[in-house]
Amino acid sequence: MKKCVAFILLIASLLSLTACSKPAEPAKAAEPIELNISAAASLKDALMELQPEYEKNNNVKLVFNFGASGTLQKQIEEGAPSDVFISAGKKQMDALEEKGLIVKESRKNLLGNSLALIVSEEAKDKILKIDDITKAEVDKISIGTPESVPAGSYAKESLENLQMWKDIEPKLVLAKDVRQVLTYVETGEVDAGIVYSSDAVLLRKGATVGAFSAHSHKPIVYPAALIDESKYKDEAQKFLFFLSSSVASEIFEKYGFQIIFK
Repeated sequence: MKKCVAFILLIASLLSLTACSKPAEPAKAAEPIELNISAAASLKDALMELQPEYEKNNNVKLVFNFGASGTLQKQIEEGAPSDVFISAGKKQMDALEEKGLIVKESRKNLLGNSLALIVSEEAKDKILKIDDITKAEVDKISIGTPESVPAGSYAKESLENLQMWKDIEPKLVLAKDVRQVLTYVETGEVDAGIVYSSDAVLLRKGATVGAFSAHSHKPIVYPAALIDESKYKDEAQKFLFFLSSSVASEIFEKYGFQIIFK
């Protein structure tokens, strides 16, 4: 009888301990790594669309810094946090490579583009072809500042080769990046603007007149590379690989970019 009582008390004690014990807490997921991506302004819409697709499959938070490639180059040279740089021109990437600020082996030509002439709603009837921007009644034309904006540099080169630069120069309204050119045209602040074809796709008000001959300027290439000071080179390299994937290619093509991946 005593043994039976002792056994019952033991069982009761064990049940009590089980009831009081707390279930093990699930292990907390590691905080996502923040990757700082310095990218040309013309890439903004494509990269923002790709962001959720990448983040949901990787423990990474992408922090984008969009701007003129020349401005981004200077920021990186001055020590601004950056893990990946995607430029709209070779000149800016070359400058960083010469200073040892990128991982040379990671550099790749990611995308191509072309130049397009866009016109404001108010100027659609007087600018029907590229040559029309030399007309006296065309007052203002915007391009990116050639010294810092690759699209502006390509535009200047193209206009010079087409023997139009001297006629156009007095009419120029220079912009801080190619997206500002797009805004100037959409708001009617200028009659026309020269942008990438990938920006022309985004024009909400106005019209695209046509594309400049690829022979009128150097090939438009977007190089990408890892920044040498990056603390997360493995994660940054993985993101670079993703930009060459079929998923990324589909989005880039949707926004008017040419896929080259060399």
